[in-house]
Amino acid sequence: MNVVFLSPHFPPGMYLYAQRLRDAGATVLGIADASYDALRPELRAALTEYYRVPDMHDLDALIRAVGYFTGRYGKVDRIESLNEYWLETDARLRSEFNVFGLKADKIDRVKRKSVMKRVFERAGVRVARGRVVRRGNAPVARHFAEEVGFPIIAKPDVGVGAARTYRLENETDLDAFLGDRPAIDYMLEEYLTGTLLSYDGLVDRDGRVVFASSLVYGLTVLDSVRGADMYYWIDREIAPDLDELGRRIVKAFDVRERPFHFEFFRLPDGELAALEVNMRQPGGLTVDMWNWANDIDFYRAWADVLVTGTTTVATKRPWYTMWVGRKTGRAYRLSHDEVIQVMGPALIHHERIDDVFATAIGNYGYILRGPDLEPLQDAAHVILATA
Repeated sequence: MNVVFLSPHFPPGMYLYAQRLRDAGATVLGIADASYDALRPELRAALTEYYRVPDMHDLDALIRAVGYFTGRYGKVDRIESLNEYWLETDARLRSEFNVFGLKADKIDRVKRKSVMKRVFERAGVRVARGRVVRRGNAPVARHFAEEVGFPIIAKPDVGVGAARTYRLENETDLDAFLGDRPAIDYMLEEYLTGTLLSYDGLVDRDGRVVFASSLVYGLTVLDSVRGADMYYWIDREIAPDLDELGRRIVKAFDVRERPFHFEFFRLPDGELAALEVNMRQPGGLTVDMWNWANDIDFYRAWADVLVTGTTTVATKRPWYTMWVGRKTGRAYRLSHDEVIQVMGPALIHHERIDDVFATAIGNYGYILRGPDLEPLQDAAHVILATA
């Protein structure tokens, strides 16, 4: 099997997917704009060949690179980056070379929030009321505000995470947003309160969920982007209604041979409302947290699905695993060295986070693990306590 891996060097942990693909017997062919010498040794060892392009945004250069691999190794069987930023590029290349997977004609339903919402509604999934506001269409925005009331969430119809997302509290905020917003389509949504959580996992070639997990957030990503410290954990149990709804959405979006990350609010009335789908694994170090929570190797499971069509993953979830992220410039009560000393064996990993992701999850992260949730929550509050 010939697998073209786009941007296999970034984020840094991507090399593990390339390694496991090579271990599973695939020919792994990398494309990126970094120099070959800049790739970590483990990644260089996993790649059969590497093709450097001057600019990853140059589709013609990427087409030439895949064409080169086709001429050298035969038909390309898969094209993948596992990266939200390159999701549309992956799809366009798959269409160009007729490769299995999500193609350009279906990309809107997983990239454009307005189209996602229609898929949710057809599947009978509750969603926040929303309206697309295009450039110069202020009357639509004002009518929607009258319909649902404030606050309102405004986010790019096509966007990643909480970037360029706003919470509009009143008419003054709405006027400021309409007068100074980026020149792109925006989705306005009614503000929902509740617990933010996710249904995540891996789907095999036949559309079966072969691994499932759930994140619970101590606060919303938008709150974190606005300055709050982020913490979240992998739950040891997946609520039956979340599991049922997640599997229904997998079917509605016809997910195949992919990891996925679906976001929901658990509303005060107990119901679930879908926010959006992401056709890739959750960000940060969540995949490593899956491994620590279940004592598994998700990287290998994904490679098995690509190469053989399916996999078997034991998901007994013996551990809660929690992410606690600190932000640079904030005065915390405990120093880093004191955190290491105080947390003891509950702290299983810590590392600095690339600046690209730091706004959402923190500049430095601590991962905690234990059989019970409350001690980990207490530990998170200790780590994040300010001076």
